[in-house]
Amino acid sequence: MKPEEFVHRSHLDASAAEAFRWHARPGSFERLRPPWTEVRVVDRRGGIEPGGRVDLRVKVGPFWRRWVAEHREWEPDRSFRDVSSKGPFGHWDHTHLFLPDAGGGSLLEDRIAYAPPFGWVGRLLLGRYCKRELLRLFRYRHAVTAADLEAHRVHREAGPQRVLVTGSSGLAGSALVSFLRAGGHAAFRLLHEPRKGFRAWQPMQGQLDPGVLEGFDAIVHLAAESEHEGDWTAAKRARILASRAGATRLLCQAIARLASPPRVLVSASSTAFYGSRESAPLRGDEPAGDDFLANAYREKEEAAAAAAERGVRVVHLRFGRILSPEGGLLRRSLGLFRAGLGGWAGSGGRYVSWISRDDAVGTIHHAMLAAGLRGAINAVAPHPLPAREFARTLGRVLSRPAWLRRPAFGARRLLLASQRAVPDRLIASGYRFRHPVLETALRFCLGRE
Repeated sequence: MKPEEFVHRSHLDASAAEAFRWHARPGSFERLRPPWTEVRVVDRRGGIEPGGRVDLRVKVGPFWRRWVAEHREWEPDRSFRDVSSKGPFGHWDHTHLFLPDAGGGSLLEDRIAYAPPFGWVGRLLLGRYCKRELLRLFRYRHAVTAADLEAHRVHREAGPQRVLVTGSSGLAGSALVSFLRAGGHAAFRLLHEPRKGFRAWQPMQGQLDPGVLEGFDAIVHLAAESEHEGDWTAAKRARILASRAGATRLLCQAIARLASPPRVLVSASSTAFYGSRESAPLRGDEPAGDDFLANAYREKEEAAAAAAERGVRVVHLRFGRILSPEGGLLRRSLGLFRAGLGGWAGSGGRYVSWISRDDAVGTIHHAMLAAGLRGAINAVAPHPLPAREFARTLGRVLSRPAWLRRPAFGARRLLLASQRAVPDRLIASGYRFRHPVLETALRFCLGRE
């Protein structure tokens, strides 16, 4: 039976060679995986050159399937090809093409010969579904490729950076490491447990060898105890505080003792710094609130003083809710919304400041390399929304009702403050948002365009 053919082509404001090299670097595979899919890398050998191989586990419906892709051919700066020797498709032969565009830039073209499983029965039952899912997948992949290449182009003059990341397994940290590596930077992880090829520290025990911090252009500090998981017992509160102020103080005191400290420290903070401010716009120069989380983030920002006094440019990124179906607020909400039980907790008029995960990564990268940025920066999308509008927008994207109002009680009340933060300083510094509007951000990360 003759395979089906799928072709998707788009323009890139980058040369064919640049686009090819981006795909060839570590991190590009992770950047191209849509967040609404579940894929686990079991084994990887080599890159996209002939002989390279990646062994995956892919979730198809309720089942996990093995997918083995083998790289067969390539022409540097122009094309590479992978073929599935085992997987959910009956046949899969994928050619990636990078072609000069007569009008400037290049054309990215994915050309796939494929067949659904189960022969003619699969083609009859799954043919239309496969075409729809391939279009959904490659629209996402091409959009990420174009936006990532543009973000790296903006800061090209800074050159490749050596970056150390704490909290690299978190929602933003994992995406940041992949983004940096695909862009040609050397990104290293500072972990809690020593492993081969990684650097380690024990922030809760106050253990950090300053030597592991030597030789970096930038340090990105994202590690912290989650404030959204588990009950807020006294022990939990102690961990929240220690993982913010205590860990930051330990890190910055070690930075201050370095012979050659990094040029910049980008430290994750939160709009929770402001406490609850109803509907007043928060531009970054307002004082801290007076609740537990506000005090925790105030102490965390103050704990970076040792690095600033050593001459390091310190940027505190006050993040809103980072949106991705892989974690955080959105992941916790999807089950209820998909079941038609979506709504909001507490007051529907309280403001929710948010940012897409790609923009969270983008603001970190921008803060690293925009030499004029320092101090507190609101890392939020330009259009915060009241909670009821946030819920209704998510319901509309999922084609589900969103009308239930749930009571807020106990410790969770501290997480339901109203913060209408605006990113004035970020925009003034030249940052351009990929997803400034909530509905387009949700449709993109959920594949619901």
